[in-house]
Amino acid sequence: MQFELHKTYPDHLEAEWNALLDESITHVPFLRHEYLRIWWGTRGGGEWPDSELALVTARREGELVGVAPLFKAKNSRGQTVLFLLGSIEISDFLDLLVRPPDLDEFLDGLLEFLSGPQLGGWDVLDLHNLIESSPSLPGLERAAARRGWTCSVQKMYHSPYIPLPGDWDTYLASIDKKQRHEIRRKMRRAEEGGRVRWYFTRDPQALDESLAALFDMMRQDPEKDAFFSRSDSMVQTMIDTARCAFERDCLALAFLEIDGKKAAGYFCFDYLNRIWVYNSGFASDMMELSPGWVLLGYLLQWANEQKRKEFDFMRGDEDYKYRFGAIDRFVMRLTLTR
Repeated sequence: MQFELHKTYPDHLEAEWNALLDESITHVPFLRHEYLRIWWGTRGGGEWPDSELALVTARREGELVGVAPLFKAKNSRGQTVLFLLGSIEISDFLDLLVRPPDLDEFLDGLLEFLSGPQLGGWDVLDLHNLIESSPSLPGLERAAARRGWTCSVQKMYHSPYIPLPGDWDTYLASIDKKQRHEIRRKMRRAEEGGRVRWYFTRDPQALDESLAALFDMMRQDPEKDAFFSRSDSMVQTMIDTARCAFERDCLALAFLEIDGKKAAGYFCFDYLNRIWVYNSGFASDMMELSPGWVLLGYLLQWANEQKRKEFDFMRGDEDYKYRFGAIDRFVMRLTLTR
């Protein structure tokens, strides 16, 4: 394999990159070329204002066979660190891009390349947001051992998901009886409490207005308001991400209206026959009708009817996810030091 360092984002690689992602060890929306281009353009919504691209590609006989989408920045201890693009806050799942048969050769070559003069000085390779089933975890442990490097892996976040049976009644029958009745009761109560409708934003002319409404509801949560307030570019990053997903027909932006007023919204990706729940917002003055639960119920019913195979809540161990029958899973962090 021939390795190459990219210090500016390689726009020309989009087609090759996404074709490789289709066959890669981990395939998630946060690894698409266009998503990471948006992320890098705002440095993660302002999370990494002082950073330097250190993206590494590998080719064999001219074919793109591996991508290590890295950047270099200082951590809180003043160390120079190589992170994955997308780290840490706004991209739930990350990884390296490589086909399973090429993994060990790619990792050995990558660590050799990172040790060379092209990267300059660095102290730690710090990879966040790796799904616990990622082959990168044991692969990097093996590669590090071969080089005598120190490797550490730790659990960072719960990341529950629901396997979907493809039928709403079958799904409901699979969860706790008490919770099943609670979901039905809340949906019935909302319908009885006023004129209820739910829908996806499909009209491109309505997208910006819909996003503004969602962000307004999100800001009614103090934690999410603080998140948005960290940087002037955070909201723009979310808008650009949503527009990009909309243009590629993989945005599922859902709203619940009660008596004509938006009561809840979910920003999801509809990708790889899965629903990926990215963010949500709720109207604080309508919480007595449990609009979040109601809209989530409609989304799960729709996802089953559309034969989606999984409903992924991504990072976060909020109690409601498990009440809806989610299975636990963890997101990991791997660090390598020379």
